[in-house]
Amino acid sequence: MHVIDSHTGGMPTRVILDGGPDLGSGALASRARRLARDHRAFCDGVLRAPRGQPGMVGALLLPPDDPDCATGVIYFDAGAVLGMCGHGTIGLGVSLSFLGRLSPGAIRVETPVGVIPLTLLDRNTVQLTNVESYRLRQSVPLDVPVYGRMTGDLAYGGNWFFIVDPSPVPVQPSNIRVLNDLALAIRDACESAGITGASGAKLDHVVLQCQSDDPTVHGRNFVLCPDDEYDRSPCGTGSSARLACLAADGRLAPGEEIVQESVIGSRYRLSYQPGPMGGILPTLTGSAHVMAEGRLIFEPGDPFREGIRYAS
Repeated sequence: MHVIDSHTGGMPTRVILDGGPDLGSGALASRARRLARDHRAFCDGVLRAPRGQPGMVGALLLPPDDPDCATGVIYFDAGAVLGMCGHGTIGLGVSLSFLGRLSPGAIRVETPVGVIPLTLLDRNTVQLTNVESYRLRQSVPLDVPVYGRMTGDLAYGGNWFFIVDPSPVPVQPSNIRVLNDLALAIRDACESAGITGASGAKLDHVVLQCQSDDPTVHGRNFVLCPDDEYDRSPCGTGSSARLACLAADGRLAPGEEIVQESVIGSRYRLSYQPGPMGGILPTLTGSAHVMAEGRLIFEPGDPFREGIRYAS
């Protein structure tokens, strides 16, 4: 299996160039469902130790269904197949550039939730326009065992998020373990309370937002992903959902650019324009760096061929 690894603001992406499972043809959303239903062992083997690392997202390249797109891609982590991944798309663009498959300029990338226009600004910098994002519910009350009652916005940015602002725990590196425990408790409480995205979609991401100490930075976030790991980048889909909330509250004008920082200090530049369905079209700019290129080997007798699974 030919792969290339990069990181976007510290968050790793593993692009699978060839050797992935046969998902057939047709709409990318249908192929993503087949990946989730029939190929969990593949996803785990690629991303979990000993071949992978905590937080890593896979990007499986496939022929696009849309002929105007340069490629199709399905993103997944060790917990779920994802609708979209902002940091993964930035990593994908930089990885294709490294391989000589993409020159500075614009292309279109097909994901299960829609087409993403992507522009390679230089060898390490990508700007993308995400799918239309919106806030579904505002100030949703939630009783979280041990932590008490809090409220959060339920918003979509390519994945579904419960956004708590301000975070009851300061978003800083020394609090990562505490923040992770809090975010897990919030997600469990959402599930227990039956809080979902539109049409019963699983709410599998949590954002804890706070102000930054840097006056040039709009805010800092901690984002919990479906694999129970935190996003080292500022999370592209989470930042998109956050922009939708700011826009809905009248706190950010169309075209106005802000900087979003992750818990470890990596940054995205963000802005938006009104979307055709009443939401927003977020624009994200971030940087990625290639770390490795190689081939993954899955020997039949390897006891951890499908990765190391830990008891929950």
